[in-house]
Amino acid sequence: MAETPSVGDRVSWGTSQGRTQGVVKERKTSDFEFDGQKFTASKDEPAFIVESEKTGAKAAHKGSALRKLKKKD
Repeated sequence: MAETPSVGDRVSWGTSQGRTQGVVKERKTSDFEFDGQKFTASKDEPAFIVESEKTGAKAAHKGSALRKLKKKD
C-alpha cells in the first residue's frame, strides 16, 4: 500500500487533461463538502485538499488517488 500523504507533501493526481502535481493543503478525516460536492472521509480513509502548482486551483481527492512525489529543490 502506498504511503499516505501529509499536509505539505508534493503529490500528483489524474485529471481529464492528464496527470498534474501540487501540494497537500488539508487532511480531512470526516465527511465534508467542497466546491458544491459531498465527500466521505474517515480516520482510516482520509481525503485531502490539494492545490495545483500550475494553476493554484484547489481540489479534493481520496488518498488512493494521490501519488507522493519528491520535494522540489
